[in-house]
Amino acid sequence: MLSSRLPKDLSPSPFFAELERAKADVLAECANADALPFIDMTVSSPVKAGLLVDLDDAVDEGRKVFGNWNPDAAGWKSAREAVVEYYRERGGHFTAGQIILTASTSEAYSVLFKTFCDPGDVILTPMPGYPLLDTLAQLEHLECAPYFLKLKRETASSAARSRNDKTPAGKTAKFRFVLDSDSLLAAPEHAKILLLVSPHNPTGHCVSREEWNEAVRFCEENNMILVVDEVFGDYAFSDKVSRTWQYVFGERENVILDLGVPSAIGEGIWDAGGGDFINLPENGPKCPIFWLNGLSKAVGSPQLKLGWMAFYAPRENFEEIRAALEFVEDAYLSVSAPAQALGISLLPKAAAYESKVLDRLQQNWQTLREAFPSKYCPEVLGGWYAVVRLGEDDEELTLRLLREKHVLVQPGFFFDFDEDGWVVMSLLQDPAIFKEAIQRIKQ
Repeated sequence: MLSSRLPKDLSPSPFFAELERAKADVLAECANADALPFIDMTVSSPVKAGLLVDLDDAVDEGRKVFGNWNPDAAGWKSAREAVVEYYRERGGHFTAGQIILTASTSEAYSVLFKTFCDPGDVILTPMPGYPLLDTLAQLEHLECAPYFLKLKRETASSAARSRNDKTPAGKTAKFRFVLDSDSLLAAPEHAKILLLVSPHNPTGHCVSREEWNEAVRFCEENNMILVVDEVFGDYAFSDKVSRTWQYVFGERENVILDLGVPSAIGEGIWDAGGGDFINLPENGPKCPIFWLNGLSKAVGSPQLKLGWMAFYAPRENFEEIRAALEFVEDAYLSVSAPAQALGISLLPKAAAYESKVLDRLQQNWQTLREAFPSKYCPEVLGGWYAVVRLGEDDEELTLRLLREKHVLVQPGFFFDFDEDGWVVMSLLQDPAIFKEAIQRIKQ
């Protein structure tokens, strides 16, 4: 009766069923205690972590258009221009014609899968990685094949560290995750999309220029689409980290004026006709590239359900690809008027919000690095998560930490680590609570 898109067994796995029982036991044990029943180091919602953005002014400002219905497959132009300004403040130079609004990043994946893939095609996803990607592919009758991130030992001295690197003195990172570009060569014939996540969930890996060049070259040679999930893109821990669109467009100043008219026709600006100017470097990559993001992380508001994709394509393919994306979007028109109105009001506040969150992330990262040698706690270049290898069976360790220490972490197997003993922790938790959790884990 049910679709073959769904897993045959929708019940929780034995481990997660046992984890829920352990949570209930701890809650019952602490019912009368004047303390947290357990410290949740898996918290992924900034709302639950107490990192709220002020919505009052945004709601007041946007309320007057909540009742409007002006359907546009790509999203309101005013909302897309707010996204353009978001990138411009960070050194990026997209135009409104390169932005497609979606109801979430997950929906953006769905749109891309519908636009570029046929049933049975393959998506290349990172391992370790976030399991939602496999689910989204399965729901479109697609398959996922892995490429790998591997641990690399660094030899850089303390003096060579970036000036803004927040790694504690005397704790120079010697291990970090890097892209194993050779693993891309095992891609199946029907691979259509290469998915990069930068910063990566959960390892904190960020794509370097060298890794980027290898990924682009691979996509060009195999006629593939390159998709970059950069929902954590604003949360880099070091000035060593670049947003991957900088590798394509560079960091030129004042390419686009406020009215959308190019200040330098011929310097990467393509006239698509009708005053529609697009930033497409003439000698750019030969494969289409999509960058995914949204309000969920940019202003800590997953409940508002507004995401977007910014894209590049060779000039000869751009209009065809844009028309195809808008065809799929037009079938659903899922982005609500309130979400777009709130996006227009909230995106100018994103930098201030991100600065507050980044302070907490870096504080918790330092606490973690001071507690565990880099051999067991690889360097995090950005994002909301960190991983630690504690050398035990990660299922047993996760359950024991919850039952005995009242600390909840994610087991590494959930993210397809190929070795036992890894656990994943969120860096969003309140710093005092985070420090207490780390002390309990060390014990």
